[in-house]
Amino acid sequence: MTKRTDRRADALSKERIVAAAITILDAGGEDALTFRALAARLATGSGAIYWHVADKGELLAAATDHVVTRAMSGAISGMGAGGVEPRAAIRTIALGMFGAIDAHPWVGAQFSRAPWQPAMLRVFEAIGGRLWELGVPEGAWFNAWSALVTYIFGAAGQNAANARLQAPGTDRSAALADIAGGWARLDPAEYPFLRQVAPQLAAHDDRDQFLAGIDLILAGIGTVR
Repeated sequence: MTKRTDRRADALSKERIVAAAITILDAGGEDALTFRALAARLATGSGAIYWHVADKGELLAAATDHVVTRAMSGAISGMGAGGVEPRAAIRTIALGMFGAIDAHPWVGAQFSRAPWQPAMLRVFEAIGGRLWELGVPEGAWFNAWSALVTYIFGAAGQNAANARLQAPGTDRSAALADIAGGWARLDPAEYPFLRQVAPQLAAHDDRDQFLAGIDLILAGIGTVR
């Protein structure tokens, strides 16, 4: 009996629990993640899960840490060997986080709720280190860093939220064309700008638009050097 119990404990590792939690979160969001649903997916009892994680908050933090760490590892490996120009490094890190939140929308909500967990701190430090390399003066460090991380996680989270508002199978191009058509029909006296940018809305790429925002912020940071 002892040997069977030991084998069961080994099989139900924290890594397995986190992986199952991520699958549930991706499919149904935070409301779908319950210890009952997790136990059913892992074919075990809730007590065995509590042996590894204390509560849902700890489980969400562990799942977020896993996703962010994997995204950061991919971003860093994508930079290749040798020195990378700081702006290019920031763009790579930002795009890695954009992709992670796009694939796992619940991460954006978790970030806003608990932004000081270890994985997030590593992202913050990676961006801050590149600002040093850019020669940003000390008095502007916090504002420059804050503008970047707020935009990265805010824009990525909003993009993921917008995607989840659409019904499964919705054609993105058709949906954007419909919105752009509505803008084009607005009163020209009241909404002249929206009418002018309507064609750009219909044709834009989310990732390209996201990176354009990063470049605008970096251009502004460059003026305080």
